Amino acid sequence: MRATIFEAIRAVRDDKRFSADEVAMIDTLLDKLGVPRVAPVAGSVTMRVVLETVEHESIVQEAYKDSVGVWTWSVGLTAASGVDPLPYKDKPAPLSTCLKASVERMRNKYGPEVTKAFKGRALTESQFAAALSWHWNTGAIGRTDWVALFLAGKIKEARDHMEGHYLNGGDLKERRLKESALFFDGEWAQTGIASVVPVSKPSYQPNFRLTKRVNIMADLALALAV
Repeated sequence: MRATIFEAIRAVRDDKRFSADEVAMIDTLLDKLGVPRVAPVAGSVTMRVVLETVEHESIVQEAYKDSVGVWTWSVGLTAASGVDPLPYKDKPAPLSTCLKASVERMRNKYGPEVTKAFKGRALTESQFAAALSWHWNTGAIGRTDWVALFLAGKIKEARDHMEGHYLNGGDLKERRLKESALFFDGEWAQTGIASVVPVSKPSYQPNFRLTKRVNIMADLALALAV
């Protein structure tokens, strides 16, 4: 329902975008109309779940080479994730296309892998979002010790391990702490605003100096409605 309303309004707008205040206003209207908010099913890829991963990543609308030369696109998608970035070389895609591809991978690859790693244990939305963000970045949810420690009820040990490993020389320390805070304390980091980064040529490296902060909530609502 929410995504349908966004789509209808976008059809008659010239700029096709919504500010954070406009999104809040639409949500207030839906509440006044009595549109029910359905509680997310455990393991479902909700707007907050996606936004949490995007908060720790960047969106690059065309193919680029990451720090080790791997062709990448969108929210860190590579061939290993099941998406070929090369069709987007020199061909920037709309944000909605980038987000649809990322949502599809979360629903059909990374999300199910997180659920499998927790062996049928029902996670809260915040726990699922934190674990998905961690797995999206590391690809190691099926073999990391912090999951096994958590399932064994060793919460302090699980938290210490989650915060102390896969730090990439310290560069990812802040991300690990935020993912830990979300998993164990329910503290969300997502804001609805994403870093959108252009690509420099001919190096095909992301140019972080020209990063723009963009409200992606309307585009994400449409991506989730697919």
